[in-house]
Amino acid sequence: MISPFSIEGTTLHILDQRELPGQSVWIPCNSAGEVADAIKTLAVRGAPAIGIAAAFGCAMAARSGREELQKAAEILIQARPTAVNLSWAVRRCLDAVNDYPDDQIPEATLREAYDIWDEERLSNESMARLGAGLFSEGRTYTVLTHCNAGSLATGGIGTALGIVKTLHGQGKLENVYMDETRPLLQGARITAYELKHANIPSTLVTDSMAGWLMKLGWIDAVIVGADRIAKNYDTANKIGTYSLAVLAKVHNIPFYVAAPASTFDPDASTGEDIVIEERSPSEVLSFHGKACAPAVEVFNPAFDVTDHHLITAIITEKEVIYPPKE
Repeated sequence: MISPFSIEGTTLHILDQRELPGQSVWIPCNSAGEVADAIKTLAVRGAPAIGIAAAFGCAMAARSGREELQKAAEILIQARPTAVNLSWAVRRCLDAVNDYPDDQIPEATLREAYDIWDEERLSNESMARLGAGLFSEGRTYTVLTHCNAGSLATGGIGTALGIVKTLHGQGKLENVYMDETRPLLQGARITAYELKHANIPSTLVTDSMAGWLMKLGWIDAVIVGADRIAKNYDTANKIGTYSLAVLAKVHNIPFYVAAPASTFDPDASTGEDIVIEERSPSEVLSFHGKACAPAVEVFNPAFDVTDHHLITAIITEKEVIYPPKE
């Protein structure tokens, strides 16, 4: 399994996902600021993974005391606004040290960071079993996925891709279609990289081909991850997810969301309460430093929100939830 992190002594090494699949570059992080920068610039991405990274960022800051930990927490939470796992992990680290004396804060925070990572691995495995259980025995399935919700996004076997990998292991997977996922091509660069590494049959398509694949009858289910889920089950995920959900609805194809419980936001009543991150126009106007469009106005939201009535089921590590139609 490919991991987005490695730890040597007190240094967290982050696999720079901006450089994939061309080369494996590891970024050494020894401060919360360096971790926050890696999160903001998408060197590490994926809601659960940035939560894990932020937890270790907290542990680095805790070496300098409670006050520095609090300052670092604010910096880390602001790194990316949409993925709730980020603020969840940071607040969990803060809560973990409430009852400890100052000299024990570093150890307690580091222990909490490791616990968050370990729990994510177990969560992925449980989610994968529950998700694969939705697919009947005795036949194989072709699924479509968007962005990257695998090992590099979670630190475990993955959320959506964890289910895909389990289906493959159970002999129930025929093929995976992967959206490129514009504008940063996380599907083409990272999901394709992961599935090729795992020897799982997969086919890369552009985002605009998804509807035609469904029309042809080539897609049995859509499985995606999530960055934030509201109380009514409206779900934020990588831009383009909403379009897939609408297409799946029209073609009577199950649309599954796979996400850990930490992705649920109790403070968001509906999708309208979810803050959508807007990123630099340069991500659309250029790629890897090369211009691919003239200097025009750009709208670049990183996420969209899928209404709960378009979601067949939300697969968590605890249960499969069927959103209410009303």
